Amino acid sequence: MRARGPWILLLVLAFVLPGAAGAADFLGPESCKGCHPAAYEAWMQSKHARATDSLSEAQKKDARCLSCHAPDQASQSVSHVTCETCHGGGQYYAPAYVMKDAELARLVGLVDPSEKACRTCHDASSPSLKPFNFVEALKAIDHWSAERTAGKQPRAESASPEPATAKKK
Repeated sequence: MRARGPWILLLVLAFVLPGAAGAADFLGPESCKGCHPAAYEAWMQSKHARATDSLSEAQKKDARCLSCHAPDQASQSVSHVTCETCHGGGQYYAPAYVMKDAELARLVGLVDPSEKACRTCHDASSPSLKPFNFVEALKAIDHWSAERTAGKQPRAESASPEPATAKKK
């Protein structure tokens, strides 16, 4: 008779972790502020932090508008575009011991946004959006290099500026 323990554990991890990470609750941008103050301030100055403010009262009730201006309002009761809109719900990756391990943070739900993810809203079908240049747009929402220039050490896994990294303390 074979040992079933390792196989059972692998099956549980294969089915539970992706589901858990996908269904993670949002903790809100204030939960990010303690460890990532420069990123939080950069976000606060961004249009994302005020995304629903640009909508009329009628548009604030229109699901087509809210799908980009407040995409998590229905599921997470969060208006605007927050840290977790782009980086995934922080319920499982927010603890400091998880964030210190970039691989673990990503395994349990931390998302590294891509151009494809940004283009779910920043696309040609948007009624009032200017043409979207991903490289230039990254500069406008840069909240990772600001932390590095504020005296934090660069990430070991990459020297290039990429959004959504698990910052080491």
